[in-house]
Amino acid sequence: MTTHAVPGSARRAAETWEALFRAQVTLMRRFQADEVWVELSLREYDVLFTLSRSDDGTMRLRQLNENVLLAQSSLSRMVERLEARGLLCRSVPEDDARGTLVGLTDAGRRLQRRVGARHVRAMDQYVGGALDAEEQAELVRLLTKLRAAQADIPDWTPHG
Repeated sequence: MTTHAVPGSARRAAETWEALFRAQVTLMRRFQADEVWVELSLREYDVLFTLSRSDDGTMRLRQLNENVLLAQSSLSRMVERLEARGLLCRSVPEDDARGTLVGLTDAGRRLQRRVGARHVRAMDQYVGGALDAEEQAELVRLLTKLRAAQADIPDWTPHG
């Protein structure tokens, strides 16, 4: 049996990912347990929040799917449920009859803001309580850099 030595850079990358992943899991568990999710689930809120970040509160379904952590089929069903609740509306874009445009309704925007204000207070407690302003700014800078770099890194494919 042959063992392969892991280069130092790969080991550091693995340790970095492990730390990032474990921190994210720990924080997500705390956020999910918060009492702010009475009117919306955390995933539903993510959809409303993502739409609220667009200039006009609308996105193509494909674009929305690229920005939330849900499978396309799950997102489509969630959009249907949120539309039935009067929080979203769907339409067909003028330039693409096969596409779907998803937008916040006034009720959806109000609910996103109300739940979001409570969620921000929790973020302040869990993140702001652990990191000072300078550390938070550095973490944002590093995570933004990491995310942006993904577009330039080719996908890994196994050999063998």
